[in-house]
Amino acid sequence: MKITFLGTGTSLGVPIIGSKHPVCLSKNPKDKRLRSSVLIEKDKKCFLIDCGPDFRYQMLRNNHEKLDAIFLTHEHHDHIGGFDDIRPFYFNMNKTIPVYGLRRVLENLKKRFFYFFSKNHKSNTSKISIHELDSYKDFFFVEYFKIFPLSIWHGDLPILGFRIENFAYITDASSIPLQTIQQLKGLEILVLNVLRKAPKHSSQFTLSKSLNAIQKIRPKKTYLTHISHMLGFHEEIDTQLPKNVYLAYDGLIIYET
Repeated sequence: MKITFLGTGTSLGVPIIGSKHPVCLSKNPKDKRLRSSVLIEKDKKCFLIDCGPDFRYQMLRNNHEKLDAIFLTHEHHDHIGGFDDIRPFYFNMNKTIPVYGLRRVLENLKKRFFYFFSKNHKSNTSKISIHELDSYKDFFFVEYFKIFPLSIWHGDLPILGFRIENFAYITDASSIPLQTIQQLKGLEILVLNVLRKAPKHSSQFTLSKSLNAIQKIRPKKTYLTHISHMLGFHEEIDTQLPKNVYLAYDGLIIYET
């Protein structure tokens, strides 16, 4: 399984517009972060987790032309704001694209991108199929892949993470229920959010909370994402992390075997 980090930044991205913070002024490309998303490829299938406002550029930058399914963690703009740009994939493949998410998320999608659901067949838009997920459901299948939805809390908002084989993706977490911790046992690769070191945040893990969750889950490797400029310079922070915990960066490619 090939995992490409399309973006590893927070809702504002890094650098932030107009910011004079040293990290925002960094010349290191690893300190430049688009909104968080990953692409998963295996057996000629391509799955996207989240579709933020940088999606078009992310696809051009990584030269991807195929999209077999989209999984949505939640409805915030940095996770669905690029949805309109899935149209070229439909035009190229001439194939309905399935979209998976909680009912609340899909209802939000219908309101914001109402024209995707128009009955006007002359409309220049994509054909998608929406599939409602229950965070308490054990698993579902996409093609022949078994996908586990993971119940996560983002402040007081219930959202989803996803496990595919021995890879799991969790972003925007502020807490992970014990039941979900149990679902994450035996992971080879975990992707987990970290906002900054301090101060504490009501709806996002700071570094100490991310490391505490990693200790409970005990994956072989963890890659941190959804990173703000306040965490620090990539090269400095990456050397301060525990063994087998790494900062992800835009364009990073990893493999789950």
